[in-house]
Amino acid sequence: MSEPSITRAFVLAAGLGKRMRPVTATTPKPLVEVAGKALIDHALDRAAEAGIDTAVVNVHYLADLVEGHVARRADGLRILVSDERAALLETGGGVKKALGLVGAAPFVVMNSDSFWLEGPTPNLARLIARWDAEAMDILLLVAPTATSLGYEGAGDFVMAGDGRLERRGERAVAPFIYAGVAIVKPELFADTPEGAFSLNLLFDRAIARERLYGLRLDGQWLHVGTPEAIQAAEERVKASAQHP
Repeated sequence: MSEPSITRAFVLAAGLGKRMRPVTATTPKPLVEVAGKALIDHALDRAAEAGIDTAVVNVHYLADLVEGHVARRADGLRILVSDERAALLETGGGVKKALGLVGAAPFVVMNSDSFWLEGPTPNLARLIARWDAEAMDILLLVAPTATSLGYEGAGDFVMAGDGRLERRGERAVAPFIYAGVAIVKPELFADTPEGAFSLNLLFDRAIARERLYGLRLDGQWLHVGTPEAIQAAEERVKASAQHP
């Protein structure tokens, strides 16, 4: 088996988790448990399984708890912490601050609460195998809007036959939503704002260059955004274990 082309990941774990209150009053969202495991451990386990050897985790809200938790992992995945206690930098600013830790090669960005039921082949491995640095600036894991559990929005993207993505625009509904996992090139951050900004800025720039691509998630995406969604996700996990 060949070595994976991408070996580093950045895990977004600094957010305030406001929609998850009151659960997140004392527990940061990445440490909220679903199906017996903290959300961030679901993400880090999948990174390790896909051949990632180093993960950078950013911290801000209840940072000591997140730091302590990831320090106790013992699976050989090297974890570096990017400290955002001073100021929350959003998704793009958080990654930009940590580029020195992430390195100069393309890397995976994962939301710590990205949670899904796998299909036959693990989705992160599929994403890494699909990555083509010649054609792409960014590759997103996208999930079908209609079958995602706990998601009630109108979708994010329309995907062409070759995988290229465009925004929903004026359409009432788009068939795909961003599943919270992407492969990005570090050089895309060269001309970006200082401080807080969203990764959506980079997504839109890549669309303008026709270099934003998507890979359809094989399985089911579970949106764990509210306390009620935790129970719904756990019930879906149990059901899938009985009837895969």
